[in-house]
Amino acid sequence: MHKIRVYADTSVFGGTQDEEFTKASRWFFERVQRGEFVVILSTVTLRELVRSPDAVRAVWQNLPAESVEVVTIDADVEELAEAYIRAKVLGQDSQNDALHVAAATVAGADLILSWNFRHIVNFSKIRGFNSVNISLGYRALTILSPLEVSYGDEDEKI
Repeated sequence: MHKIRVYADTSVFGGTQDEEFTKASRWFFERVQRGEFVVILSTVTLRELVRSPDAVRAVWQNLPAESVEVVTIDADVEELAEAYIRAKVLGQDSQNDALHVAAATVAGADLILSWNFRHIVNFSKIRGFNSVNISLGYRALTILSPLEVSYGDEDEKI
C-alpha cells in the first residue's frame, strides 16, 4: 500500500509544544512513528528545526529514518517559490513559506500539513498556489491543518 507522503512544515513540529495545537500535532507524529506516513522535510524546514527549542528538535530527531524523506531546495523549487511571489500569492517577506509550498509541490507530496493559517492553510492562498502550480504543469495541492486530517479511525479522539 502507498504510504501518504506528507510535507510537514516547522509549525507542525512546534505545535507539539503549543497547548492549542499539541494533541493534533502529537497524534500525527505518533502515526509517523507507526509507519503510516512518510514525512517530507525540506532543507528549509531542517534549517528552521535546528534553531528550534530542544523539545521541538527532539520530535524531528526521534522520527524513524525510514519515515523521513529530505528534499533539497534546488533551482526548480526556487523558481516555483518566486512564481508564487510574482503572482502575489505571498509577499516577498514570506520567502520561506513560498519555499515550503514549492518544495512540497516539486517533491510531489500528497499533502501539506501546517498550522500557518495566514500564509499556507488559507483558502485564498491555496487557490493561488494551485493556480500557479497548474499553470506551470504541476498538480494541485491538498493543504490542511493537522486537525483536518482524517486517519480513518473515527473512534479515536484528538
